Amino acid sequence: MIKIGIECESIEGESWGVGRVVKNLLEEISRRPELSGQFQFYLYFKERIPDYAFLDNQIFIKKITRPGWLSFVPFSFNIHYHIYLIARAYLDGVSTLYFANYMLPMLWFKKSIVMLTDDVFYEMNSSAVPFRYRLAYNIFCRWAALRATRIMAISETSRQHVARLFGIKATKIFTNYLGIEQSRRQWAESSKENENTSPSSLAPRHYLLFVGQAFPRRHLKESLEAFEKIAPEFPDLQFIAVGGDKYNPPIVDALVGHINGRLGSERIIRKHYVTDEELAELFKNAQAVVYISTKEAFGLPPLEALAYGTAPIIANTTLTHELFHDSAFFVERAGSPDDIAKVMKEALTDTAKRQRIIDSGKHIISQYTWKAHTDKFLEVARQIAVGN
Repeated sequence: MIKIGIECESIEGESWGVGRVVKNLLEEISRRPELSGQFQFYLYFKERIPDYAFLDNQIFIKKITRPGWLSFVPFSFNIHYHIYLIARAYLDGVSTLYFANYMLPMLWFKKSIVMLTDDVFYEMNSSAVPFRYRLAYNIFCRWAALRATRIMAISETSRQHVARLFGIKATKIFTNYLGIEQSRRQWAESSKENENTSPSSLAPRHYLLFVGQAFPRRHLKESLEAFEKIAPEFPDLQFIAVGGDKYNPPIVDALVGHINGRLGSERIIRKHYVTDEELAELFKNAQAVVYISTKEAFGLPPLEALAYGTAPIIANTTLTHELFHDSAFFVERAGSPDDIAKVMKEALTDTAKRQRIIDSGKHIISQYTWKAHTDKFLEVARQIAVGN
């Protein structure tokens, strides 16, 4: 029996980025009864075990890392990640620990799989990121690059960048593309007969959508400024921005207020978090999804847009062409509100091009499944366990 530990703090609350990767991996594992005779998965949580039905599968052994008798002691992510998690994993006898959160604790001396991305390298060297995060990334991401058994990259472009930026031998890194969630894929495969009906108060196809944590590299600020430029020409159009503000200091709420004030109405709608059901409605009824990231290892929102039959507006980078080929509206200068505004206008008015992009979406998203991601993860975990 192969015992694999997985650090799961990222799925205890609102799941973005890393949390979605871990959640979908576990959900896919839970669908495979044939694994029960081969693996046991020890899931390590910081404070609570979330109420996901798939976690009831007997293949999962769920543990909160802090001992109950220490509940009075002040607790932090770092204590959980670097001390309690490691102690639990040693006591449980897991052979390999999976860290999706980029960092390898220095006290873990057994085998490990660490997801590492090129965008975290840029964050750990960016003055826009708080110093304490930069310090932790610089220490423990570099330690992961040096000591992890295998490094997981989530695109071929990212694999090449990670090898160069962190000085890792290419043979240590394996590429494992992320997947599109099943609900998104089912929408892409279903008929569009009801595409113009929505329980939302927003009229279908009358808004642009941004989804994701608003790091500066994703250029939400410039996208909002671009929207302000085209808003008078499209008086019924709105912009919906979903996700946390990761600027340092935060700027998004104030910027939204200023732009709405200048436009004379609530043309930009700000949502910090939405449910999966609300997100599905937002994706499928948007005119286009705006996700102009210049430093990304994968980037799920624009692929999810295609799954819902919605065209993405994205930066023109090596990664975006690896994932999308030509099936998107591309912005040449991501930091230019004028360039973004020009491409927004194109996406709104060039219906023939937009339809070509949407029609190609099913083929594009068929290449990215959580089944394939999980297959690769299990293959590598098995290789590590037997010493290959």
